[in-house]
Formats: sequence, structure tokens, C-alpha cells
Amino acid sequence: MKTTEIREMTAEELGTKLVELKSELFNLRFQHAVNQLDNPMRISAVKKDIARVKTIIRENELHADNT
Repeated sequence: MKTTEIREMTAEELGTKLVELKSELFNLRFQHAVNQLDNPMRISAVKKDIARVKTIIRENELHADNT
């Protein structure tokens, strides 16, 4: 997921996306523990996507406070 795509989302969409990504990360970790994970690099990619979404949410909060 690219940063430009995330910046175009509304606050509600960002919240929904964050919940989806956290759920996906949980499932990936579970699959990894049971040795059923095909692509272990997907875990780090999802973590980075979560960080991107959280960063954009925080930027939006700070921008709203300043205006």
C-alpha cells in the first residue's frame, strides 16, 4: 500500500483499514506459529502498512489541531 493511497482516505476509512491490517497481522502470526505461512515477508509488509496508516492518522490529528 502506497502512502499516496493512504493520504486520500478519510478518517473513517483509515480507522477501518487499521483494524483490517491488525486482524491480518494477527492471522499471519498465527499461521507462522503453526508453520502454515507461505510468505513470512508478508508479516513485515503488514507491520509497515500499519505504521504508515498510524502515521497518517497522527498527521491528520496534528493538522486539525493547528487549524
